[in-house]
Amino acid sequence: MKTVRNANVLGGFVRAGRKTTWVIFSIVIVVGLFAVWLIGNSLFKLGDRFTRAAKHKRHKQNLKVRHGKEGINRRAFHTIIWAATFFTLRTAQAQTSPTNSATDKVPALKASNTNIWPNGIGEGFKPGTQSISFDAGAGYGVKIFGGRVSHDLALADICYGYMFGPVEGEDHWYRGSWEVRGELFSGGQFSPTAEVLAGLAPHLRYNFATGTRWIPYVDTGAGLAATSIGPPDLSHTFEFNLQAATGIRWFIRDNFALSLEARYLHMSCGGIDRPNLGLNNVNGMVGISWFF
Repeated sequence: MKTVRNANVLGGFVRAGRKTTWVIFSIVIVVGLFAVWLIGNSLFKLGDRFTRAAKHKRHKQNLKVRHGKEGINRRAFHTIIWAATFFTLRTAQAQTSPTNSATDKVPALKASNTNIWPNGIGEGFKPGTQSISFDAGAGYGVKIFGGRVSHDLALADICYGYMFGPVEGEDHWYRGSWEVRGELFSGGQFSPTAEVLAGLAPHLRYNFATGTRWIPYVDTGAGLAATSIGPPDLSHTFEFNLQAATGIRWFIRDNFALSLEARYLHMSCGGIDRPNLGLNNVNGMVGISWFF
C-alpha cells in the first residue's frame, strides 16, 4: 500500500513538471514566432523599398505584377507564422488539460509546501509570510503641484515584505492582509536631460483576498532619495520621496507571482532649500515576487 502511494505521488510530480514544461515551452515559442513575424515583416518592407528604387524605370505593369507577387509572398509568410502560433497554443492546451485516466485521480499536491495560504490560495496570507520582490519600469513626468518640467524616469527596485496580523474584513469585499515592505530603488531620468537618482522607503501595502490567483493591492510609502536632478524643480542632492501605487499579482505558483503596477512618485526637499517645486512622475512597473 505504501509503495502504491509513493508511486502515485511520484506520478503527480512528473505530470506537474510535464505541464509546467509545456506551458513554458509554449510561451517561448509564441514569443519567438512573434519576433520572427516582426523581423520578417520589416525585411519584406525593406526589400520592397530597395526593389522600387532599383527598378523605378521599368514599365508600370511589370512593377504591379512584381508588387502583387511580393504581396502574396508576404501574406503566405504571415499565414504560416500565425498558423504555427495557433498550433502551438492548441498543443499546449491539450497537454495541460486534465484527462479521465485513473492515474490523474491522484490528489493535487501543493507546489510550494510553504503554507503561506492557511485557507487556500488567494484566501489571505498567513501572518509572518515574507517575500522578496524585483520590479522595473518607466514612465512620464507630469507637471502638477507647481512643477515646471516633465521628468521622464526609468526605475528598478528590490523589496522585502512581511505579512503581519490576521486576515482583515472577513465576509466583506475588502477582505485581505496587511504587509509592511522595505524598498531600495535606483534609476535615472532620460528626459529632458540624463540624470541619476536612488533612494529607500518603507511601505505599507494591503493585499486583497479574492480567493483566486489574482491578488490586487494598494500601496503607499515615504522615504529619502538622492539625485543629480536640479533646478528649476529641485534644489540639491538630498530629497524626500513620496509614493502611491496600485497593482495586481498573478500567482503562477503557490509561492511565486508576477506583478503589474501603476506607481506615482513625488520628490522634493520639504522646503529645506529653494527651489522646491518638486518632481512628479507616473510609472508603469512589472515585477516578480517570491514568498516564503
